[in-house]
Amino acid sequence: MELAEKNWFSSWFDTPYYHILYKDRNDDEAWEFMQNLVSFLDLPKNATILDLACGKGRHSVFLNQLGYNVTGVDLSENSIRHARQFENHSLRFYTHCMCEPVDEKFDAVFNLFTSLGYFENEKDNLNSIKAIKQELKPGGYGVIDFMNVKKVIQTLVPEENKTVQGIDFEINRRFKDGYVMKDIRFTDEDIDHSYTEKVQALTLDDFQKYFQEAGIVLKHTFGNYRLERFDEQNSDRLILVFN
Repeated sequence: MELAEKNWFSSWFDTPYYHILYKDRNDDEAWEFMQNLVSFLDLPKNATILDLACGKGRHSVFLNQLGYNVTGVDLSENSIRHARQFENHSLRFYTHCMCEPVDEKFDAVFNLFTSLGYFENEKDNLNSIKAIKQELKPGGYGVIDFMNVKKVIQTLVPEENKTVQGIDFEINRRFKDGYVMKDIRFTDEDIDHSYTEKVQALTLDDFQKYFQEAGIVLKHTFGNYRLERFDEQNSDRLILVFN
C-alpha cells in the first residue's frame, strides 16, 4: 500500500478524530441526493452500483436500501472495517485505491462528497477518472460530486473553533497554490494532534479536460443535491454525470 504511506489523507481519514469532527454531516440530505440521483438516472432495481471512496458507507447503505446491489470501496481500512457491519447479500465493502480500476463492471459508479483531488500526483486524478470509465458497463453512468471551488474560495472562513465530543478543534482554512487547505489542530488526552487537509481546486473546465483525455462524454451538470442547474458563482456543488 505504497500510496497510503505517502499521502496525508490515508493517515487522517483512518483516525477516529476525522469521524468525530465530521459526525454531523446531514444524513437526510444524503438520502435525498441518492433518491434524486437514481431517479434521474432511471436505474432499475437490482442495478449494480460502485460507491468509490465510500468512507464509512452511508451512501452505500442508502443505495442498498433503495434496492440496488452496491459495492463500496475506500482506501481507509478503519472506514471499511466500520462499514462491513452493514454488509448483506447485496451490499459489500473492501479496501481499494480509486486510481486503479476494480475488476468488475457496474451500471453506475458514484464518487461522492468531494472524494477526488487529494492526490499529490495530479495524474492520479486522471487515472481515477479513467478507472471509472473502465468500471462502467456499456451505457452505464459515472457521477462525480465535487465542491464548487469558486464559491468555496469566495466564502472561505479563515478561522473556526469547533467543540465536538469534548474535543476543541482549531480550524484554519486557506487557498494556496491551487489547493483548498484546512489545518486542523486539537489536543486529546494531553496529546497534541495536527493534520492538514489538501484538496485540489478543480473547476468544471478542469474536469472537462480530464474527460476529454479519458474519452468520456459529459452529459449533465448540476449545482446541488436537488439536481438544479449549476451556476459557477452560486451553486454549492459541482455534480457531473457522464459516460
